[in-house]
Amino acid sequence: MLKLGLNPYGLTWHLGLQGRGTPRTNPNGTGLEGLIAIAEEIEAEAIEIFDPWLAAMSDDELARLSDRLKSLGMTPIVSAGLDMMGPIESALRSAKALDAKVIRLGLSPVLEGSRNAWGGKWGALNASIRAGLGKYAPMAADQGRVLAIENHQDFTSRELVAFCEEFGPGLGITFDMGNTFPVLEAPLDFTRIVAPYVKHAHLKDYRVQATDEGYRLVRCAIGDGAVPFVEMMRILLAHNPDLTAVLEPGALEARHIRFHSPDWWQGYAPKSAPELAACLAAACRNRLGPDEDYRTPWERGDDAALETYELDMIRRSAANIRALGLDRLETAQ
Repeated sequence: MLKLGLNPYGLTWHLGLQGRGTPRTNPNGTGLEGLIAIAEEIEAEAIEIFDPWLAAMSDDELARLSDRLKSLGMTPIVSAGLDMMGPIESALRSAKALDAKVIRLGLSPVLEGSRNAWGGKWGALNASIRAGLGKYAPMAADQGRVLAIENHQDFTSRELVAFCEEFGPGLGITFDMGNTFPVLEAPLDFTRIVAPYVKHAHLKDYRVQATDEGYRLVRCAIGDGAVPFVEMMRILLAHNPDLTAVLEPGALEARHIRFHSPDWWQGYAPKSAPELAACLAAACRNRLGPDEDYRTPWERGDDAALETYELDMIRRSAANIRALGLDRLETAQ
């Protein structure tokens, strides 16, 4: 049975993970307690927790948190990043304490599919990632856990699968269901390729806005955008009927995929015309008009509106997902 839940990244202002100034955090954020409170409100069955919060806890505090999550009926997932959110050893410690079987793992800081922004450093970044996976995937496997690498607007479906096949049972995939568009793959095409390896999912949606440079991916409530969640989830559940999937509206900044520029394509394998056509066709669903204002309150500098904006979007997302009946789906044949 699919377990639906929540992660922190659609509530970065409310939780304190994003703010103005230095450091870029909101000192009035509600942190882990705020995340748990919203998870309880939407009756979450899974919760993905930012590991730096957990790293600051003592063993006794982690034990009490583990008992609390069990009493709430929430399956924990630890959220970490390779060389981005502290040492992976910390995430492994947290996962052991919470009895979390899956560690979501971001691989790189690349966004918008923009490998060319790294210039000649993309190859070195790739080599560093492979070295890290080679070191930590066996450690996770030895503990009976999985590092679930995320398609964080950086890697294609086939590249993620290649990592999994190379590094063995300690590696799986966290499938961000909105992040097929940044690497110009159609949602259903991407899903069919990665499905056998998916251990966890992020329910993210975008409204797509055509621009002179490519298209812009604009945050929206899950279910209001271009992502065909029902069709994708049927495919995923056929391979993993016990999947966890958490709500994660997109970032407070729109993502601009500038694929009209030849430079954008640096670092990618050739793509066939039918593959690209499928992606562009999928992006037309519920699209945003070219002259519509895509900006969030963050982008407009309206910080006073951010709290309500984030919370309303999470609540609408939870209602949309229930209306779609994701927890009642039959798997694909």
